Amino acid sequence: MFAVIVNSVAIVIGTLIGLAAKKGVPKDISSALMKGLGVCTVLIGIQGAIAEKHILIMIIAVSVGIFIGELTDLDGKINRGAEKITSKFSKKGGGEDFANAFVTSCLIMNVGAMVIVGSLNAGLLGDFNMLYTKSLLDFIAGIMLSAVMGAGVLGSAVFTLFFQGAIVIFAETLAPILSNAIITELNTVGSLIIMALGLNMAEITKLKVINYLPALVVAPIIVAIAL
Repeated sequence: MFAVIVNSVAIVIGTLIGLAAKKGVPKDISSALMKGLGVCTVLIGIQGAIAEKHILIMIIAVSVGIFIGELTDLDGKINRGAEKITSKFSKKGGGEDFANAFVTSCLIMNVGAMVIVGSLNAGLLGDFNMLYTKSLLDFIAGIMLSAVMGAGVLGSAVFTLFFQGAIVIFAETLAPILSNAIITELNTVGSLIIMALGLNMAEITKLKVINYLPALVVAPIIVAIAL
């Protein structure tokens, strides 16, 4: 849970800096930072996947997971849902502006593979690297969003604390009843997803990473059947 608290604090600090500056980080600097963090994210993914022993299981899990994600258009549905929620608060005005800032920042910081995989890694393996990386990203996002949208971004820190915290606690609850093989496979598949996310962040690829998430459900099922 400490990493989740760090993430929330990073959002608060970033938001306060953005509110004080009243202008965002220059676009070229923020773009360079995001690309650099993307490269670091790829390295984190490689480190997590390098110990994989059951390559065939990993390939099948990822392939089936992507097939399910593409078939159901998971990425598109989540993105369209996020856009609809944001559009409801897009009207100008005091209360609406605050709500728009809150909803938009919550979606940006809590919808995606990094939240799910990072929280699962924290709960199952005690590996907080991904959540710390996300904290840096959210710190930067907090500065840029609050400079444009205002104080409503602060609310996303509270939402992040409870949302990510719930996933971590859920994973910690599951850890004792999952076999080492299942946890290892979840870590490997999750690491591959993180690598894909890092490639997108570095603007090397444009993969629909959310469509990869079903692989996290498929992997334990295959392990339970095959091993």
